[in-house]
Amino acid sequence: MRLRGDVFWEWADPELHTRTHDETLNDGTFIDVQVRLSRAGKTEMFIGIYAPDGVALHEEADDSHSQESMTRVLAWGVGRARQLAASGGANTCQSATSK
Repeated sequence: MRLRGDVFWEWADPELHTRTHDETLNDGTFIDVQVRLSRAGKTEMFIGIYAPDGVALHEEADDSHSQESMTRVLAWGVGRARQLAASGGANTCQSATSK
């Protein structure tokens, strides 16, 4: 079970269609990448990295991909999440969303 942080709850909107990529890495770390189209038609992304016990190691929300497809942003986000988890950079919970 993941223990979601404030960044996720501020980003979450169950009324918007979301595409998700979930993956458990070899060390048990779990990555969760989600993309959606905002009500204004912008592509937005959430990245969550969680320890094997579910504690949030890193969460970020980003709406700077407005001109890109959901598919492209999801692929980019998965790569970023894997890189953060592998480099040990997954130790913060912050919002990169510019509103």
